[in-house]
Amino acid sequence: MKTTVLLVNLGTPQKPEVKYVRKFLREFLNDKHVINIPVVFRWLLTNIIIAPFRAPKTTLLYKKIWTTEGSPLLVHSQRLHTKLQNILCNEYTVHLGMRYQEPNLKNIMNRIQNETCKRLIIIPLFPQYSSATTGSVIDRVLKIISQWTTVPEIRIVKQFYDNPLFIKAFAERINSYHPENYDHILFSFHGLPLSQVNNSHNGKPCSEFNCSESVTEKNKYCYQATSFATARELAKQFRLSEDKYTICFQSRFSKNWLTPFTDEVIREKAKAGIKKILVVSPSFVADCIETIEEIQSRYRALFISCGGHELQLVESLNDSDTWTQCLKEIVIM
Repeated sequence: MKTTVLLVNLGTPQKPEVKYVRKFLREFLNDKHVINIPVVFRWLLTNIIIAPFRAPKTTLLYKKIWTTEGSPLLVHSQRLHTKLQNILCNEYTVHLGMRYQEPNLKNIMNRIQNETCKRLIIIPLFPQYSSATTGSVIDRVLKIISQWTTVPEIRIVKQFYDNPLFIKAFAERINSYHPENYDHILFSFHGLPLSQVNNSHNGKPCSEFNCSESVTEKNKYCYQATSFATARELAKQFRLSEDKYTICFQSRFSKNWLTPFTDEVIREKAKAGIKKILVVSPSFVADCIETIEEIQSRYRALFISCGGHELQLVESLNDSDTWTQCLKEIVIM
């Protein structure tokens, strides 16, 4: 009987075609952890309004980033899975699942059940905890396990935003782009609705907990607090003064999301005379549509249209050696 490790990422459409993208959006947006409104309204919003109208446009974006091997998110996750299995050797069995679509999490969990593992380590691949990502994965996995006759010892890794090897892995990526040659660095995290962030401290706003300055026992699962903490740790690695970097949030759906918004910061920096920007996205451990298309393509075009000269995305961790070593240490700790 071995220890089983389950890596879980968000997911991706199976193909860059409208029907597959629509299927992915419906599964993703019907999750109560993602859109936290009454189920009837969520179903109507997702299935009648968002998925039908957004799927064609989103499909075009996926076509831009799709490779001969498939979706970048899935390809990088599979390579990481293989690499981690190799360095953990025969004492562990490593599986990869996606919260939405394939590899189907339920099927992967059935495989794990048949292996009769003695211990299960679940690692959602999201550095900073949020209900919409890590919380959703935990909820889904535990519901599946609740149907098992025999339940193994379980350890869930809720976040690793300040893990020294995680920080080192991103610092290595940043260093490879020679940050000293850029006028400004953006640490761009995926956005979240303010209501979800506030729910992490009983519905109260981050301002009451000083979330932009420190992580404490009261805000340790606040997405804003841990995002800022990750950025501060990376800034320390390069001795960046506060005027040399900005923490911002991308992929917003409304004004009631975490600010400042990345696109607005980009406009402001261009208008202020900044010519070269380096963008780091430490909430993504694998390159995907949000990094490749949104930042490297769309935000670069925005920056140049506003007078900037160069906007460069720092590639994500993907299957880097240090990142793989980080996961190994998380597993064996």
